Amino acid sequence: MPIIKVQEEMAGKVAAMLLQIQAIKLSAEKPFIWSSGWKSPIYCDNRLSLSYPEIRKFIRDGLVKAIQENFFTAESIAGVATAGIAQGALVAESLDLPFIYVRPKPKAHGMENLIEGRIVKGQKVVVVEDLVSTGGSSLKAVQALREAGYEVLGMVSIFNYGFDIATHNFYEANVSLVSLSDYNSLLKYALELKYITSDQVISLKAWRVDPSNWKK
Repeated sequence: MPIIKVQEEMAGKVAAMLLQIQAIKLSAEKPFIWSSGWKSPIYCDNRLSLSYPEIRKFIRDGLVKAIQENFFTAESIAGVATAGIAQGALVAESLDLPFIYVRPKPKAHGMENLIEGRIVKGQKVVVVEDLVSTGGSSLKAVQALREAGYEVLGMVSIFNYGFDIATHNFYEANVSLVSLSDYNSLLKYALELKYITSDQVISLKAWRVDPSNWKK
C-alpha cells in the first residue's frame, strides 16, 4: 500500500518561506486562471526558491531527509521536467547518487530521448517533483521510468495541493508520495502570519474540496 503524507515537522516552515518570497500567492477575491480553466485562489511557483540560497538549501535538505527516511534504498534520483530538474539535481548531488530527468514527451530531434541521463536498468529510483496538483504529469514520469526498466520507490515533492483526485491517482498507480508541505499547512500558517483572514479561509478551503466548480 503506497503512503501519501506530509513532513509535518517542516510543513509550516516551508509554507512560510514560500509565502515570504511570493513563490506562493493567495488571492481569493481575484483568482488566478489555470491552464485547465479552473479559477484558483492560489498561484504556486516554487522555482523562485532557487534564487534564495538559504531557502534553496532548506528545501534541498528537506527533500534529502524525506528520501532518507522513506526511500532509504534509493540508488538514483530522477527529476520531472522542467521544475523538478534543478531540485532533483541538488538532491542527487547531496546524496552522491546518479541523476536523470524525464521529459513530458520525447525530444523532437537527435536521439528522441524521453529520459535524459544514464543509470543502470533495474536501479531503484526516487522521483523529485516541484509541485503536485492532480498528479497527472508526475505519474506520467513514473510510468516512463517503469517502462524503461527502473524500479520507482516513490516520489518526493516540495508542495502538494492535497486534492482527493491526486490521492486517488497515486493509490491507483501504486506510488508513494512524501511532500514537504501542503495546502492545509499553508492555510494554517498563512492565517497565523496574517496573509489571510479567517473569513478568507472558508473560501480557500471550499476551493480545495471542489476546485472545478469554485466561484462559478
